[in-house]
Amino acid sequence: MRARRALATALVVEDEPEIARLVRAYLEREGFRVEVAADGNRALESFAHLKPDVVVLDLMLPGLDGWEVCRRIREGSRAAVLMLTARDAVEDRVQGLELGADDYVTKPFSPRELVARVRAVLRRNRWGGREVLRVGELVVDFRRRRVRVSGRAVRLTHTEWRVLEALAGQPGQVLTRWQLIHRVYGESFEGFERTVDVHVKNLRQKLEPDPQQPRYVLTVHGVGYKLARSVGGAGP
Repeated sequence: MRARRALATALVVEDEPEIARLVRAYLEREGFRVEVAADGNRALESFAHLKPDVVVLDLMLPGLDGWEVCRRIREGSRAAVLMLTARDAVEDRVQGLELGADDYVTKPFSPRELVARVRAVLRRNRWGGREVLRVGELVVDFRRRRVRVSGRAVRLTHTEWRVLEALAGQPGQVLTRWQLIHRVYGESFEGFERTVDVHVKNLRQKLEPDPQQPRYVLTVHGVGYKLARSVGGAGP
């Protein structure tokens, strides 16, 4: 009988042995290959050789804390990061998401929900099966997290990148405001859906030749936004 292929590789960074064993057991049951690290320094060492698809990251760790581990991971990787922590203040969630975490789960937690969240961040992180997207003069390099328009490098904030990444991962497909918010801030976001409009406006200022007549980031009235599949004569 052929061995079942691992769904994906997960690095669990958790210093409480019981929680680490629980998370590992549930992920392995769902087909993940799992490695565990009990402190921040070991987490970075494991990340370097394992190159996981997803990191389940506690914040309160010996040595380097989870904030710093997340920051260093984000310096050179787009692996999905899900923070798992007892810190449930809104400020902590915002800080984690701004550092580049894809979702934030607080303890105590449901193991089944955690696995569902891990699957969700992996789906959001697949870039639509491509590493580089070209639409007209717009080039989005997912792996390097770089954007160019007409050969000019464009600097985006982390949140602007996350909005563009979500749209560019499914060009031509309409995403509602709440879908964009969930992909950018995670499922636990408690703000207003119009928050995303501000980020779209800023994106257009940086990407569009004429932000008042956008060619790339298009509004679908009454629904949400989409990234054009093409520009010019072929239409969006």
